[in-house]
Amino acid sequence: QVQLVESGGGLVQAGGSLRLSCAPSGSIYINYMAWYRQAPGNQRELVACIFGGGRTNYADSAKGRFTISRDNAKNTVYLQMNSLKPEDTAVYYCNADPTMPVLSLGGRYWGQGTQVTVSS
Repeated sequence: QVQLVESGGGLVQAGGSLRLSCAPSGSIYINYMAWYRQAPGNQRELVACIFGGGRTNYADSAKGRFTISRDNAKNTVYLQMNSLKPEDTAVYYCNADPTMPVLSLGGRYWGQGTQVTVSS
């Protein structure tokens, strides 16, 4: 069973930066890789995604501040988050799929989630 292993969450002050990383535990083909987040009382939402060919898609709240990238050789996806705001506080989930899922729902594999807390 494939597991996605995440790292990089934590506590940061507003205006600071964090980088999240995620990779599958086994060797599998992955096309779609993404980061979602869920704040208390809110639904899980797409933050950014990247496809095998390198095409990316960002939520409006992430544009200009966050950058998603991937290392295909390592099957690893990264989310560089700059200029963080308190409203970015949430549990961030890595997501991956061999195909192209419905973006609002996410793909087949999910990470366990990593907490990002931005203090004001």
